[in-house]
Amino acid sequence: MGLGEIVNGLLTPRERMVWEASLARNVRDFGKGSDLAREGDRPTALRVVLSGWAQKYKQLPNGRRQILGLVLPGELCDLDLFTVGRADHSIAAVRRLSVAEIGRSEAQRLFEQCPNLSPALCWAEIIGAAVQREWTINIGQRNALERVAQLLCEIYVRQHGVPFEGGGACDFLLTQGQMAEAMGLTQVHVNRIVQQLRMRCAVELRNMRLEIPDFEQLAALASFNATYLHLGEAPALADRARMLFAVEADRPERPADGGISPAL
Repeated sequence: MGLGEIVNGLLTPRERMVWEASLARNVRDFGKGSDLAREGDRPTALRVVLSGWAQKYKQLPNGRRQILGLVLPGELCDLDLFTVGRADHSIAAVRRLSVAEIGRSEAQRLFEQCPNLSPALCWAEIIGAAVQREWTINIGQRNALERVAQLLCEIYVRQHGVPFEGGGACDFLLTQGQMAEAMGLTQVHVNRIVQQLRMRCAVELRNMRLEIPDFEQLAALASFNATYLHLGEAPALADRARMLFAVEADRPERPADGGISPAL
């Protein structure tokens, strides 16, 4: 469940107009490999990817790098602007990238004008944490073949959902070197795995596109389960949020002197 689905489920039409106008007037472009934010920097903006992919990473003093996660179009980079004093990881463009960078003062105005925006962004961050847990499982428990298959399944589903039958194609902007950095493998090993997946599942990676003829077969190989992506849950989330806000609105206010509110 991406940020767009959450926003459409939680925000009112007027709030969506305000939010989308803010995204449109704060566009910034980055070239391939350019950093949006660096580890140790003070967070300065709320970032939403509009086109292209961003990668979260950490780099060791000797140059070794681990890609921690990917941010696809319509997804939130993080909530660091409101949560930490210094960034604990870096964010860079995978290839050419367009991002909406909303500064602190405008973000604060957005929260005042759009009361439903705060829970929407929190839910987006919760989904991001769920994806991060799956990546941890990927590196810790899956073998190399399963890791690559899992990554391919996730990238496809985050863009198009789980296909009802057969498969399909989607954007895939990572090089094999970046895939290696994301999965704790060498580039040579990734190349071998890609060749194996081509032979076993007819998977193709070429011209920045991923083709999966039989998604079910690839998902079975990876033990992939899309539950952690919470697809299609936005309507139920919106209903729960409205019920919660209604309960809060009906709750009697506590008197300023700390006494008990009179019974209604």
